[in-house]
Amino acid sequence: MKRTVQKVAVLGAGVMGSGVAALLASAGMRVVLLDIVPNELTGQEQSLGITTASPEFRNKYAKAGLDRILNPKSGMLYSQEHGALISIGNMSDNMDMISDCDWIIEAVFENLDVKKQVMNQIAACRKQGSIISTNTSGVSVKEIVKDMPDEFRGHFLGTHFFNPPKIMRLFEMIITEDTLPEVTELMTELAQDILGKVVVFAKDTPNFIANRIGLYSLLDTMRLGDVYGYDIPTMDQLTGQVIGRPKSGTYRTCDMIGLDLLISSANTVSSNVNDPQEQERFKVPEILADLVKQGAFGDKVRRGFYTRTAGRELMYWNPKAKEYQKSGSATPEPVKKALASANTYEAIVYGDAPENKLVWELIRNVVLFSAAKVPEIADDYKMIDQAMIWGYNWRKGPFQIWDAIGVERSVARMKQEGCIIPAWVEARLSEGKTMFYDKIGEASPYIKLADKTAPPVISNEDASLRDIGDGVLCLEFHSKGNTITNNTMNILRAAIEELDKDWAGMVIGNRGKNFSTGANLGWIASVIDDKRWDTISDMVVGLQSADMALKYAPKPVVAAPFAMTLGGGAECAMHCFCALPHADTNMGLVETGVGLIPGGGGCKEYLVKSFARVRGQKRQDLIPELQNAWRGIFKADVSRNAFDAIAKGLISDTSKVIMNPDALLDTAKDKVLELAKGYKVPAPAAVPLLGDYGRAILLEELNNMYLGGFVSEYDVHIAKKLAFVLTGGRAVTGTVADENCILELEREAFVSLCGEVKTRQRIAYMLSNGKPLKN
Repeated sequence: MKRTVQKVAVLGAGVMGSGVAALLASAGMRVVLLDIVPNELTGQEQSLGITTASPEFRNKYAKAGLDRILNPKSGMLYSQEHGALISIGNMSDNMDMISDCDWIIEAVFENLDVKKQVMNQIAACRKQGSIISTNTSGVSVKEIVKDMPDEFRGHFLGTHFFNPPKIMRLFEMIITEDTLPEVTELMTELAQDILGKVVVFAKDTPNFIANRIGLYSLLDTMRLGDVYGYDIPTMDQLTGQVIGRPKSGTYRTCDMIGLDLLISSANTVSSNVNDPQEQERFKVPEILADLVKQGAFGDKVRRGFYTRTAGRELMYWNPKAKEYQKSGSATPEPVKKALASANTYEAIVYGDAPENKLVWELIRNVVLFSAAKVPEIADDYKMIDQAMIWGYNWRKGPFQIWDAIGVERSVARMKQEGCIIPAWVEARLSEGKTMFYDKIGEASPYIKLADKTAPPVISNEDASLRDIGDGVLCLEFHSKGNTITNNTMNILRAAIEELDKDWAGMVIGNRGKNFSTGANLGWIASVIDDKRWDTISDMVVGLQSADMALKYAPKPVVAAPFAMTLGGGAECAMHCFCALPHADTNMGLVETGVGLIPGGGGCKEYLVKSFARVRGQKRQDLIPELQNAWRGIFKADVSRNAFDAIAKGLISDTSKVIMNPDALLDTAKDKVLELAKGYKVPAPAAVPLLGDYGRAILLEELNNMYLGGFVSEYDVHIAKKLAFVLTGGRAVTGTVADENCILELEREAFVSLCGEVKTRQRIAYMLSNGKPLKN
């Protein structure tokens, strides 16, 4: 039987340990969170009668970690319910709590002797065969267990999460010469499929991969800034989006990381490498050392390379003046020019301006350093790219950047400047390999929506219907923002017809930035301006009929929503037989923000899904669900994540949440094939209508909101129309109708709102400013 990991112990409840515990609990695992016993009682504890024997004292650090996890403001859990999976204790009294754990993670203080001591504690209590890992970022993994028994070492490895663990996908795995292959396999699958991580195999070297390369580049930027004499804001513009790094650039990124942590990491490398040149490159810059001496550690103390005045004005540190100054540097012309080009990397490194020369040096240095570290820190250079993309949020890794600036062209320039090119890179060039990545791209274990691997059955400029194998189709949106356009609707209708043929079913998903940001608002605005009301009515009927065809398709249709799944995109997903959402799905019907209500069956389907959550059909059972649907639509409520979308009733509570976004299409395809066996088209839904009774309850709540100043008069106008739709209009309370009743009311309300001046104002404001207008 295949091994699984059901229960995990995390030893160390600090920021990292508690973050890992929260992630594991969110993935459905039971978690034991332990920490040390404090040294002594505080005065406040003594005044409360707490003694050194009290659990409140002995479990204080673990309790603080759990409190951090359970604080809704921390956002560490996908759902507060996941917190119930976490138990706490201390490492003196409660090590027996790890005895039935499948995986034990050490996340204690970065000290070799301390970690060795913890390993001995683990060895005394763990069950044989359980996996042990360290989350160290600076201590040698091999040294930690050097003195442990063979069986222990065989089940031991390094598992380096990046902070915050819930958000950062990079997962560096450090396999020792003793780690068993089956342990490596199990942990790789768990990290990828259960935790949604990108696994990178690193060597047991100082700072592993991402922090070795990333820190090198951060420190090199500070050195070059000093050489070229640019101020901090200018350097951040030169080392931000123009070279595919976060828009925060270098110095603001350092503030987020923590300047004290940077120094600690730099010292880890400089004290553990033998190369004098590398030791010099990891020497702490004077500007960094000075700020840390002053206690300016970065964002955690609101003062680092940047700070803000009491009036929230951004200030930057001037190392020459030894004071903070106003931040207002103009964007350098070479940066503007590069950002407007098709290849920003090439445009910014090849130029005669000082800014071009600085960025050339920065890119040159990091690609050469990265190449020189193969195979020291990783056997495969592609692992370095993956580490930098997922650990430091670079758009491209060093070797992808090298391709972008031209390997042959850049190497020729490097040689002219006296640089040493690593022998393995020279060997590739001599073999005619002028790029690190070919045009076909990387092989992937996951479905790729490319013509060669998933050929289109039908396609236009906004959507494609693809054959993803095993008789399964995939409807892919690829319009701007993956909006629902007329072209999208044409492919959707054609897809339903195609399903009547010899197909098992269909997935709706894509590899874009968002699943779908909704309807094409610009097109709606133009139709309103032309007063083409019949066109709008026909559009709504088309949307509704297409979504209803999805719901009652002859074969199973599974949605794979992720990221922004809004408006018409949410309606599409809601009408599928089932949805397998990625954990970080932000889903909602947001039409009221532009003065409308959902027009593609969203009102109807939200109501149907809400009512389906209660077994009874009595009015008192249905009213809370009616209110849920009305509030969700009226407030344009968008889910924080997929678990929240399920709680709100946008997605069925039987849906499985997927942690790995790369596996979404594959998992949805597997679900289609599972459903295809004996699939039956769902029976038409019957909708209980609550009429005047239900509407009166909604309008009373609305009136209180208006009197409290929470909504405008026009909000009230929209909310009343929405209430009319959701309660069945003039229907007698208790009437049971088919879905078409709500769809017709929804269409009438949508078209009528399109004719309102204030709706047009809201649409125009959203198109111009990207946020809703409250008029």
